[in-house]
Amino acid sequence: MPSSPVPYLLLPLLLALGACAVGPDYQAPQPKTPADWRAAHAGEAALLPAGQGGQAIPAQWWTQFADPALDYLQRRATAASPDLRSAALRFAQARMQRQMVAAQRGANVDGKADVQRQRQSERGASARMISSLAPGNSDELVKTLAEPFTLYEAGFDASWEIDFWGRVRRSIEAADARVEQQRALLEQARLVVASEVARGYFELRRVQQQIAVTREDLRATEESLALVQARADGGLVDDFDLVRQRSQLEELRSRLPQLQAAEGQAINQLGVLVGAQPGELQAQLKAPPARPAALPDLSPGLPSEVVRRRPDIRAAEAQLHAATANIGVAVAELYPSIRLGASFGYSSFESGDVSDWGSRQWAVGPSLSVPIFDNGRRRSQVTLRKLEQQEAAVNYQQTVLKAWQEVDDALSGYGAERQRNAQLQARLGSAGQAYDMARARYAGGLTDFLVELDAQRNYLQARRDLVDSDGQLRLDLVALYKALGGGAPLGDGGSDNEPLPPGQQ
Repeated sequence: MPSSPVPYLLLPLLLALGACAVGPDYQAPQPKTPADWRAAHAGEAALLPAGQGGQAIPAQWWTQFADPALDYLQRRATAASPDLRSAALRFAQARMQRQMVAAQRGANVDGKADVQRQRQSERGASARMISSLAPGNSDELVKTLAEPFTLYEAGFDASWEIDFWGRVRRSIEAADARVEQQRALLEQARLVVASEVARGYFELRRVQQQIAVTREDLRATEESLALVQARADGGLVDDFDLVRQRSQLEELRSRLPQLQAAEGQAINQLGVLVGAQPGELQAQLKAPPARPAALPDLSPGLPSEVVRRRPDIRAAEAQLHAATANIGVAVAELYPSIRLGASFGYSSFESGDVSDWGSRQWAVGPSLSVPIFDNGRRRSQVTLRKLEQQEAAVNYQQTVLKAWQEVDDALSGYGAERQRNAQLQARLGSAGQAYDMARARYAGGLTDFLVELDAQRNYLQARRDLVDSDGQLRLDLVALYKALGGGAPLGDGGSDNEPLPPGQQ
């Protein structure tokens, strides 16, 4: 008799169902990005850089400063940072979780083998059946069947869930999104650590420059005091000029202890960031470089590039992707599930016959599970996943808006400091000329000492302000690198085979 064509007619339908996936398909958000930073600027346009293009920011953006000491600290921080290690471990966990979810696509095969000593009840269901079928000798049969015996079994079970509704595929999609989220958070941790190290380093160098300038000012003031002392000894000036110069000298001396304390605190702060013991970095950081770190030319690029570069934006988008896929997982739970199962093995009460072909037993066939009533649990799960997706969408929008604010603030701060620095350089030149002229006029007896003293104070303050501005320029540039996303990739964010930090391999 020919077999029924119905199963073959159903095969295309089953394949079509197996190719679908319930729930919404993820659509990448398209945030509104301005054409350039001037269109998204909240302050004076003169504070923004003129260029918008330029070379891409390198992954190790701190190397743009061309400072070997800073490079050394960054390498140590990468290897020692607990925050970076924790982020790397979360990334590794997400990758392992993805492998676990993806394993649901295949069949599950379990082997089994057991040996059991058994005894049937003389008053059980089997005894009732024997009594009904053979009432004449039921007692003998029941006693025989109730005798203890050993049962030997060996075989395997296999099962495979047909992913009709895409539950497994949506679960893998959500797991992939979580991997991308943790990869972006790992890059965010690297950016934060690198920024903190750079900030601490340039803060230290600013303090050290202030110490160097203060010591130079002390030497110059001591020379001026010696000159006034000589003029006072010769009767050319009274002691009032001498007292005022001594007061200026003591004021400069009082600055030095605070600056030295700030230097030690800055070195210790860097030690915490790179995992060094107190005093361990003294040899590398105590002596400042011969010249300050260079200021690299930085172009912020286009706003659309920042959306792809900033790790926090990419993490928020991945979170939205995972939340969208989880809706499909919850929706698939509303539909029936079909599993294909099979088992094969051997069973015998004689140990020598357990592997005989006659001892074989097998079963094969599908199983259907239909959700009928769960008091609304599954539908509540779908609603919950939709609410989580809406929350993720709001978080993504907020993250993008925060990014625009941070970049605009960083651009304004850096632009304003550059203008201030240029003005301070001009001020220092004028103050130096005025001080030289005042010293010459005082030495020639054309003015009193108060004119020279005021000129000296203006000159010393101009030097301190310029040193402070030089350091602030580098701090503002670090903040700008961080706001722009550092050197995070503009592509897909890297590879799943990305190495972990030292100590986590």
